[in-house]
Amino acid sequence: MVKICCIGAGYVGGPTMAVIAHKCPDIEVAVVDISVSRIAAWNSDQLPIYEPGLDDVVKSCRGKNLFFSTDVEKHVFEADIIFVSVNTPTKTRGLGAGKAADLTYWESAARMIADVSKSDKIVVEKSTVPVKTAEAIEKILTHNSKGVNYQILSNPEFLAEGTAIEDLFAPDRVLIGGRETPDGQRAIKALKEVYAHWVPEERIICTNLWSAELSKLAANAFLAQRISSVNAMSALCEATGADVAQVSHAVGKDTRIGHKFLNASVGFGGSCFQKDILNLVYICECNGLPEVANYWKQVIKVNDYQKNRFVNRIVSSMFNTVSGKKIAIFGFAFKKDTGDTRETPAIDVCKGLLGDKATLSIYDPQVTEEQIQRDLSMNKFDWDHPVHLQPMSPSSVKQVSVVWDAYEAAKGAHGLCILTEWDEFKNLDYKKIYDNMPKPAFVFDGRNVVNPQKLREIGFIVYSIGKPLDSWLKDMPAVA
Repeated sequence: MVKICCIGAGYVGGPTMAVIAHKCPDIEVAVVDISVSRIAAWNSDQLPIYEPGLDDVVKSCRGKNLFFSTDVEKHVFEADIIFVSVNTPTKTRGLGAGKAADLTYWESAARMIADVSKSDKIVVEKSTVPVKTAEAIEKILTHNSKGVNYQILSNPEFLAEGTAIEDLFAPDRVLIGGRETPDGQRAIKALKEVYAHWVPEERIICTNLWSAELSKLAANAFLAQRISSVNAMSALCEATGADVAQVSHAVGKDTRIGHKFLNASVGFGGSCFQKDILNLVYICECNGLPEVANYWKQVIKVNDYQKNRFVNRIVSSMFNTVSGKKIAIFGFAFKKDTGDTRETPAIDVCKGLLGDKATLSIYDPQVTEEQIQRDLSMNKFDWDHPVHLQPMSPSSVKQVSVVWDAYEAAKGAHGLCILTEWDEFKNLDYKKIYDNMPKPAFVFDGRNVVNPQKLREIGFIVYSIGKPLDSWLKDMPAVA
């Protein structure tokens, strides 16, 4: 029986290995992590991450051919194929600070593999890593090999949170990069055979190592670029009276462009987009390509501009101050159908409002109070370290309350901000909400989920990103 071990039981490792175990009953899959609480959660009825369909997949094979364990060395020793899915945070100090990936966890995983292995291994990069990481890992393993033969493969994940299980069941493509040597090609074939249990052969793409590593960064950069492009257009739409939804629809009808990732919003979030673009920027700079680096930097600048613009619009609309005013925040996750808050635009919007001394009441159906308080009190990039290495018990932010009901969040609020496109926000009784708010009552829709006309008929002053401005807002322009 082929044995697979995955180091790292996070958003990538957990769901990916669960689906491999589900689709390959003849393969034994172990997911290992040094976090005792995380492994305990994977072995419980309350999984550590929320993802539609994940519960059913895990429960169908846990204890049969899917195991979650803290005994990292035992499972690495036994495995034929080792996936490494550890954190690769952005460096906060030293060479490349603020841009380069910190490979500390990757390197310690590689050294541990070299220490415990007694048989040949295929080591698979699953984390998003900078180009040429495989080469560095290869050097660590071969210099400590003790006669063991290692083959390094790059098998980047292309999961979208909220649809990760669907994406794993029916991927657009599976990408496997390896060395162009006989041993490298044999390793590619071995991993290809795992995926071939359920993925059509024409969707399994085999490349060299560097192409696979760079393809992941490039894919995320292209997607983020589309979001920043439509968000840049949303600012122009507001200035000219155009409607960004109509512009996006017209543009997306061009089959060369397509309609995906053309929804204007308060900004992109998630664990990968910003991190991967910063990484790409750093690689370009290191390879003497400053013009290319500056091009990709602009994608992040526009994203930051969009979040700042949203905060400025809120403050300027409400008589240029939100000091002491209660603002309801609907949604904190970076998008619907996930509890993930990594790099969510809600963090910067909330911090911007708190900086102006607002009082916030936050409701999100999938994010805990502990997570929200942690996010609002952490430094940038701290989130991407394992939980036990994050700052302990961060001080809670006094002006923030977290509630479990949208109506409760909005009660007595001067304004409400929609920051995640949860479906339930489309169907709330906004008349009831309006009646319990001081007047004038404001709605700032950062995801274009509500019908602005219907809300104006109730009495709200409404700001929707990229939509023609309410006359009230025209009289109080946002200062950038």
